[in-house]
Amino acid sequence: MSERTCIVTRQVGEPEGLLRFVVGPDMSVVPDIRRKLPGRGCWVTAERSFVEQAAKKNLFTRAFKAKVTSPDDLGEMVDRLLAQSVLGSLGLARKAGQVVMGAAKVEASVRSGKAMLVLHANEAAPDGVRKIDQARRWVVYQDGPSIPAYKLFSEAELGLAIGGTNVIHAAVLAGDTGKAVLKRMVALDRYRGGSPEDRTMLAATGDHDDAAEDTE
Repeated sequence: MSERTCIVTRQVGEPEGLLRFVVGPDMSVVPDIRRKLPGRGCWVTAERSFVEQAAKKNLFTRAFKAKVTSPDDLGEMVDRLLAQSVLGSLGLARKAGQVVMGAAKVEASVRSGKAMLVLHANEAAPDGVRKIDQARRWVVYQDGPSIPAYKLFSEAELGLAIGGTNVIHAAVLAGDTGKAVLKRMVALDRYRGGSPEDRTMLAATGDHDDAAEDTE
């Protein structure tokens, strides 16, 4: 796909870094998370603040050159859709045998280099997170991959998606379904204003011992 222009920032970027919106039958703005809905689309930088700005400033009306309405909760709607996409892909990864749960198993998968990403429930205790972070830093110091960690869901949400109980720590292993989870996790994290630690940041912290046309 060619580059697109954000209707808020007017900056050009790759579609992966933007969200597509279309107009529904009732002339309301509809998020097209998978970029598959028919009709003319416009693009917004994939962060909640920009989506809310587009709605508040009626930028969708200008982009579509038509009187369209934006749902009052458009920002939350997009968040919910992105989260559902992540949780759905987690369920598929679990069925494919590419998810491990429990602090010990997660740490082992990180140290072995099998983990593609780490998940911590919102309720995770600092001590548990710190031990796994130590393993992540150790891998980087051993010239291994920088394994991102995310804290975006509650214990209940993770448990429902993965099919376990008391899911505080989990790791998604390398593989095709793991790649799908990572891609969607990155999108949700970016939308919520965060970003995973990159290799430089990871190695530098702590002690390793312990947008083209507006529319289409």
